[in-house]
Amino acid sequence: MKAVAAVAVVIVVVAGIWVSGGLITDDFSLAMALTAAWMGLAGTACVLIAWRRRDLRVPVLGAYLVTAVVVGTYLGRSQFLDDEVSEKVATAAPPSAKADRESPPSANLQLGRGRFEPVAHSARGSATTIRLARGGRVLTLTGFEVDNGPDLRVYLVAGPARDEAEVTDYEDLGGLKGNKGDQQYDLPRGLDLERYTTVVIWCRAFSVNFARAPLR
Repeated sequence: MKAVAAVAVVIVVVAGIWVSGGLITDDFSLAMALTAAWMGLAGTACVLIAWRRRDLRVPVLGAYLVTAVVVGTYLGRSQFLDDEVSEKVATAAPPSAKADRESPPSANLQLGRGRFEPVAHSARGSATTIRLARGGRVLTLTGFEVDNGPDLRVYLVAGPARDEAEVTDYEDLGGLKGNKGDQQYDLPRGLDLERYTTVVIWCRAFSVNFARAPLR
């Protein structure tokens, strides 16, 4: 019974965080406020259960406290600390003609480039897609900086991605390596860069579009 109660507390608390933070709203600040309110409500409920059922006091309160610490550390860390990277990234000159795109290059070839624009959070820097002379394609972020947040991802989105509603058709390139600094991501073979034309920094935890860089 005690183990079941502890597991139930963890499931309910985490499910509530997912709903309050990720489903109700796309506004990051409001999502954080709703998450904090949910944690307060869940904590009050756990205290009441522990008061009425003394045999469940330790598993219920213990499970809540452990979950609160883990979630609070995960969500709160990114609000106060930056993740800085400094990768050696590929560079390339822009194409001189359409033929350069269609024939194997003897050097790296720039396919698209754009500047980051804030959506929900401030951002700066450049995003560049490059075809490598040795084969393959990459996306580079240079002079890059964006507000930090939990579970940030790098998406290539079909369409302008001016808000969350326009981020529906996308390719997930993986977790953002750092909210500051130069970094590089491999592009999947066969990805249509004529269709996926906007780089988006996406907060998967709260479904928020942090910033975008339309490629031209």
